[in-house]
Amino acid sequence: MKQNIEVSDLEKHAGYWLRFVSNHVSHAFARKVEAQGVTVAEWVLLRQMFGAGTANPSQLADAVGMTRGAVSKLVERLCRKKLAVRSSSEGDRRYQTVELTAAGTRLVPVLARLADENDREFFGHLKSGEWKSLLSLLQDIVRQHGWKDLPVD
Repeated sequence: MKQNIEVSDLEKHAGYWLRFVSNHVSHAFARKVEAQGVTVAEWVLLRQMFGAGTANPSQLADAVGMTRGAVSKLVERLCRKKLAVRSSSEGDRRYQTVELTAAGTRLVPVLARLADENDREFFGHLKSGEWKSLLSLLQDIVRQHGWKDLPVD
């Protein structure tokens, strides 16, 4: 029995289109970085560590908007993959720092190129002004909502 309730079409919602695009862009990038042996979350942390140098896990957690527990798990995975190394303070074993290994440092530019290629693949058809407008609009939405957590999923 058909009801006389008006329901908007999915395609009329900006969120529908954002999710549509995001899913395709994100999944393509995930496949590319996974072929290099890392996850997107690991890439985000690797990129942060590349810029930070030696840092403690708390600093990294704050910088990427993850919990300390999530960062600790990611750091552990990166250490097992020999992409990062963890050091303890001699005065206080509870205080630890992490930094990229030589292999991790070499991998970051490779992954960054994959991110650049992924952007070109999906957005390269846009004119320069359209590209800048798209970025500006998306950044404005992020600012309006006060979002800080980096996208890792």
